Amino acid sequence: MEHAEPPQRIWLHVLLFMATLFTTTLVGAHMMFNFRHDLPVFDIERLTEVFSIGLRSPAAFASGLPFSLTLLTILMAHEMGHYMACLWYGVDATLPFFLPSPVPGTGTFGAFIRIRSHIPTKRALFDIGVAGPLAGFVFLTPALLIGLAYSRILPGIGNQGAWQLGTPTLQWLAQRLIFPGVRSADIYLHPMARAAWVGMLATAINLLPAGQLDGGHIVYALFGRAHKWVTWAFIVALLPMGWFYWYGWLVWAVLLFFFARRHPPVYDHAEIGAGRVRIGVLALVVFLLCFTLSPVNN
Repeated sequence: MEHAEPPQRIWLHVLLFMATLFTTTLVGAHMMFNFRHDLPVFDIERLTEVFSIGLRSPAAFASGLPFSLTLLTILMAHEMGHYMACLWYGVDATLPFFLPSPVPGTGTFGAFIRIRSHIPTKRALFDIGVAGPLAGFVFLTPALLIGLAYSRILPGIGNQGAWQLGTPTLQWLAQRLIFPGVRSADIYLHPMARAAWVGMLATAINLLPAGQLDGGHIVYALFGRAHKWVTWAFIVALLPMGWFYWYGWLVWAVLLFFFARRHPPVYDHAEIGAGRVRIGVLALVVFLLCFTLSPVNN
């Protein structure tokens, strides 16, 4: 176990995971309460109840577990995909850090691993970058289908409340399968489907072909120095996307520009192989299935 996590740090990973489980379960309890009472999932007038409904009783708290456990499973699968790929190549990486959050929509800022040593080859870089999104996608797809099976039709519910959420392509296809002929705005998503939606958003953002995101790693492994120009092109593209569709894209443009525009060099001139190119195409398909121009209305 050359790269095992130091024992004195395990407590931090466990503590952060438990804190994130707590906050996401409280958010999930609020979602379940609204779902059962046909209330908009995001209502400004009732935002003060987001973290209180789940504290009313053990049963109320437990009602939030379908959301929290689904979401944390998707996030864990994503990060463990990266982690296991790092182990395979002997790259020193931490266990996942989960980030609790007081934000009403999710209860978490997500999760990440920290890579503490140099990635030796482009093949290793590609595999580490692509493993996370693909692993997360394997888990979020059945979660979405199961969540939609528990969802129900409530005319106009998608247009109510403080925030209206976009419909990624994968969700649109699944809705056509389970609710043929029904508008997305008329489907009230079960909290498990909401968790899958958050997983799709996280997957799409991570697969943005820019900087040091997972998509940026894939682009660097495939195209080398052209990564710089792809990153610049996408940062520029995020500006009109943010102005016209979702202000969050502006935030990501700023973050990428100041903190993650450059990619650490990998001194390897070997080709990554046709098989990995095909996996790169698969990652692009996953990105397009999870992506929506307007995740949340401006």
